[in-house]
Amino acid sequence: MDKTHPHPLFKLATELGPLIVFFLVNAKFHLFVATGAFMVAIVAAMIASYVVTKHVPLMALVTGIIVIIFGTLTLVLHDETFIKVKPTIIYGLFAAVLGGGLLFGRSFIAIMFDQMFNLTARGWRILTLRWALFFAGMAILNEVIWRTQSTDFWVAFKAFGVIPLTMGFAITQMPLIKRYHIEPVSLEASDAAEGDVRKG
Repeated sequence: MDKTHPHPLFKLATELGPLIVFFLVNAKFHLFVATGAFMVAIVAAMIASYVVTKHVPLMALVTGIIVIIFGTLTLVLHDETFIKVKPTIIYGLFAAVLGGGLLFGRSFIAIMFDQMFNLTARGWRILTLRWALFFAGMAILNEVIWRTQSTDFWVAFKAFGVIPLTMGFAITQMPLIKRYHIEPVSLEASDAAEGDVRKG
């Protein structure tokens, strides 16, 4: 397994695993027990990611920290509002960082996704704007669902709705990525170009 690019199933497991644990424990017990299990699963997923890749993705790290903070508040204060509003805070933060970066001419989406591909400056700007709007939409959707639906429905949506929506949105961005994709300069090409310059 490539240390820097692990198998896609491993990445999916570290992202989806804690959510499935959250759903199953909530179904058997209740939200507060599920919150504790979710916190443990999130930490375990980050540790597994570091052990396998020697790296924890920025999004996973930020999400993990917020889960621990709001999960602790949920358990200590025995108030489920904190864990329910947690996704809103995470999505709102991502949307604000991406949107704010654009205002200052920066496309932070490359950092957020560990720059898995190379795009032109215009491509990065468009992709950043789209993801900022997506995260803003997800923040609003989370607020609507937890305020209007049952706890079990919200947990089920968090476990089985968020990942498909995110993956679906990511897939719809592939035409944009292909359109503005640029091939990285290889070492051989760089050496050849340098040789041409010297000959000239």
